[in-house]
Amino acid sequence: MEYVPAKTIVTKTKSSEWFGMDYNMNIYRGCCHGCIYCDSRSDCYKIKDFDTVKAKENALSIIRDDLRRKVRTGVVGTGAMSDPYNPFEKELLLTRHALELVDAFGFGIGIATKSTLLLRDMDILCGIKEHSPVLCKITITTADDGLSKKIEPGAPVSSQRFEMLEQLSGRGIFCGILLMPVLPFLEDTEENVLEIVRRAHETGAKFIYAAFGMTLRNNQREWYFDKLNQIFPGQGLAERYMKTYGNQYECRSKRAAALWKKFTEECRKYGILYDMKDIIHAYKRNYEISQLSLFDL
Repeated sequence: MEYVPAKTIVTKTKSSEWFGMDYNMNIYRGCCHGCIYCDSRSDCYKIKDFDTVKAKENALSIIRDDLRRKVRTGVVGTGAMSDPYNPFEKELLLTRHALELVDAFGFGIGIATKSTLLLRDMDILCGIKEHSPVLCKITITTADDGLSKKIEPGAPVSSQRFEMLEQLSGRGIFCGILLMPVLPFLEDTEENVLEIVRRAHETGAKFIYAAFGMTLRNNQREWYFDKLNQIFPGQGLAERYMKTYGNQYECRSKRAAALWKKFTEECRKYGILYDMKDIIHAYKRNYEISQLSLFDL
């Protein structure tokens, strides 16, 4: 494992509009899920050797100091740039020990992951939710395991992630699905979207946050097109993207409006939340985030 220097790890978010996160925490850099659509490959993030996972040096000491210095508690988000449950985490336990610190300092946690290793830390999540909000966001973009193996080769297949949601929900953890990106020409079908909603309902998931399309930036675009040509040879998918979207950043599915209508109807039928404000209100409803940390009084 290679380590990279860091001065701070728990940083204040510019806005809490994204799932009500007050702070960000990325313990690792890079990812080995190999998802063909990953935005973190974009040039703007300046992450070299993205497929090589690196840990931040002295991460736990830095996180402890960061949390101790915070004047206000709040919800700490992790998983935005790098999945906190990569294969190395099984031995390194950095994410697990970071969660213990989050618990000890009275903060809440919001985790985004595709990895079933999250279930290992169920005991800590249950401890945190006794005093602060806990939110688990599981990315699922296709109900088809065969397709998920192709586009997310290093991650557990979709059916395993649905099973994880069922276990989280069964322990009272507020959890749901990030249905994004929904890849144009591959996943943007009514059949796929409605099947994800149906299976989410079966697991007890509380929400699905969806975006019917994807974003493409420099370097990410080239990587994605190369992978499309490798995985789906002869289908001309990269050419279809260029013809439809050119070099646009936002590649919204041409079916987005129709899919959104069907998606929201199905969510309402099952009582699944899909609006960001409603999701934030629901998972924070039973908590009052203290204005001052006990460690700053």
